[in-house]
Amino acid sequence: MTRKKFSRFFAVIALALIAGCAALAPAPDYQALIASADRSDADRTTDKRRNPLDLLRFYDVRPGMVAADIGAFGGYNAELLARAVGASGRVYAHNPPAGNPRMADRMKLPALQNVIAANRPFDDPLPPDARNLDLVVFNFAYHDTANMDVDRAKMNRAIFTALKSGGTYIVADHAGRTGSGFSETKTLHRVDEAALRGEVETAGFRFVSEGGFLRNAQDPRTAPSGKNPVSNDEFVLKFVKP
Repeated sequence: MTRKKFSRFFAVIALALIAGCAALAPAPDYQALIASADRSDADRTTDKRRNPLDLLRFYDVRPGMVAADIGAFGGYNAELLARAVGASGRVYAHNPPAGNPRMADRMKLPALQNVIAANRPFDDPLPPDARNLDLVVFNFAYHDTANMDVDRAKMNRAIFTALKSGGTYIVADHAGRTGSGFSETKTLHRVDEAALRGEVETAGFRFVSEGGFLRNAQDPRTAPSGKNPVSNDEFVLKFVKP
């Protein structure tokens, strides 16, 4: 190998190593992030039922990542993601076309300067420039799409397309009774885990694991998720784009 070819070869290897190191950026201090003094009291109250420390660990969200929060609504989860990806990353906060006034107010905060509003239909949730995403999350609203004019197959395919190969799709929702499918999404605001998982896998995703940190075996799953006398049994499923 000539000196010139060797130099080029070494340069390519060096760039690959640098890219690899960037991809493996260490996880931030999630506990410190959650304890940030500028987080609102309302969000700290929500923390008690959302278990954000375990949630962020399960996301494995890192500085510099590009992520999307589908059904961001008031922005609780989008803000956590924004803090975790840092100034070098960005977050697409999806809401239906009409937007959400609480999200609009939240985006005025300094911690959300890296957040991009994506007010779009659920079955076309991300703008054309949202490509090669590292992470997409969909928290506690997948069941709601069953009560809207949403093509969920199209929605999941759009998310699949937006993610990079190896990117992660995480869906959390209120657990319905086994075999109930999507029949209780309007009455109980719950969904059968197996039915939801089947839809996501049909879009091409591979199931990786479940986070058990929001499970409650004592929940009979017969009460509406918003009026349950006990803590809801909730699943958090992780999928990957092959």
